[in-house]
Amino acid sequence: MMNSIGKKLEQYTTKCPQEVLLVTVEIAGEQDQIAIFKGFSSSLMRPTAFDPDIPVIPDDAKIIKIDRVASPYNPEAPRYIQQDISWEKMKRMMNDE
Repeated sequence: MMNSIGKKLEQYTTKCPQEVLLVTVEIAGEQDQIAIFKGFSSSLMRPTAFDPDIPVIPDDAKIIKIDRVASPYNPEAPRYIQQDISWEKMKRMMNDE
């Protein structure tokens, strides 16, 4: 499905390569953190499938928050652009582009 949450966020990072999105999600009752950069998603807490057709963020995932971080991402000293963005607010930001 091309218009999944994960795909939309990946498309955003393709248009904004100077940003890394750190997405905190709840998947099947478990929290995960996903880094999205230049169109690719990777879990920071669990293995990521090698197959790019397997979404890292499933459609039934609950977005808890999204942080925009300046690239390159340094987990020791992240440079936040904006923190604690809701999915609703992020959708509006993506539509404004």
